[in-house]
Amino acid sequence: MLKTLLVDDEPLARDELRQLLAAHAGFEIVGECGNAIEAIAFIHRQQPDVVFLDIQMPRVSGLEMLAMLDPDKMPRVVFVTAFDDYAIQAFEEHAFDYLLKPVDPERLAKTIGRLQREAAPRALDGLPLAPLELVPCHGVNRIALLRLDEVEFVSSRVSGVFVQAADGREHFTELTLRTFEERSPLFRCHRQHLVNLRAIREIRLGDNGVADIVTLGGRTLPVSRRFLKPLKEALGIPG
Repeated sequence: MLKTLLVDDEPLARDELRQLLAAHAGFEIVGECGNAIEAIAFIHRQQPDVVFLDIQMPRVSGLEMLAMLDPDKMPRVVFVTAFDDYAIQAFEEHAFDYLLKPVDPERLAKTIGRLQREAAPRALDGLPLAPLELVPCHGVNRIALLRLDEVEFVSSRVSGVFVQAADGREHFTELTLRTFEERSPLFRCHRQHLVNLRAIREIRLGDNGVADIVTLGGRTLPVSRRFLKPLKEALGIPG
């Protein structure tokens, strides 16, 4: 049974796809999301096998959403799009499959056949994902989208990943440190921390290769011995 997530900002489109999938055995629709930010959290926590993903969604598109997913938790993705044929060709070699809106039942059947035959958990290898530009952050009854240049550093804790913004606020995010490391210019300075190089005010050197970073906002975070030399090189600091 393939655990399946539907992601589309149009409820009617989700309803149509759900009804079409109901005619095929082997699929369990474990969730529906009306936007990309909800979908990121769902995918990281529930790890569905397949995601039917709309491309054109407000604020964060389907393609931008893929750049925010942890590579280790990447499901098979079927794009569902109203794009013209010339755009579809750009995805055809990289996505597991694609469907044009309105979804044709016969075309969907072919996609389902492929999903059931091919067990590879990831089919997005080689997809030229856009670099991370926006960071979705969750608060009480709100979701903030921070630009990457507004971020001083990100930290991983037992309770999750937190973003320290330049305005002094701290935000929780569903993105993982690996996503930040692979798809943003944030620099790893410690096993639990990535820092924005432009937000560094100074590096305080201690004994035995120990160091701390002081950010423009006056916050301090540690630098591991193994990352001190690469950090100096990235900043153009000799030695």
